[in-house]
Amino acid sequence: MSALIDIYAAQPFWLWLAVGVVLLGIEAAISTEWLLWPAVSAGVVAVVCALGLRLGFPAEAALFAILTLASTFASRRLVQRLNPDEHPDINDRDDRLIGQRARVVEGFVDGRGRVFVSGAEWPAEIEGEPPMVGDSVVVERTTGSGLKVRVA
Repeated sequence: MSALIDIYAAQPFWLWLAVGVVLLGIEAAISTEWLLWPAVSAGVVAVVCALGLRLGFPAEAALFAILTLASTFASRRLVQRLNPDEHPDINDRDDRLIGQRARVVEGFVDGRGRVFVSGAEWPAEIEGEPPMVGDSVVVERTTGSGLKVRVA
């Protein structure tokens, strides 16, 4: 523990940089979406320390806490503004497909065919009159590894 205190006394930049790197590493490994902004905040405190502003550990910890809270709340507002849909998970590609137009790339036989949507080709199912190759369809829902579509 004395080694850590000695490193902090010599240059607090390294301590805050290490905290930021560890938090960022955990975020990258398990994708919690909660540790990104604390990692960035630790990096900002590290830069403040590197610029020679000796605030002392209590003030640096307070700055870290304030930056973490502010950046977390700001990012939540930004995500809600950019993605106001009831599905806030922007990483759920399948849910984002619902309602999008797709182009039929392989004709439907017995209600099954293939469509191109969102930069990828998908197996699709349709009820009723099948569309022709090149026609547009609308994605209604996902079905495992495929899509349920309807004529546009």
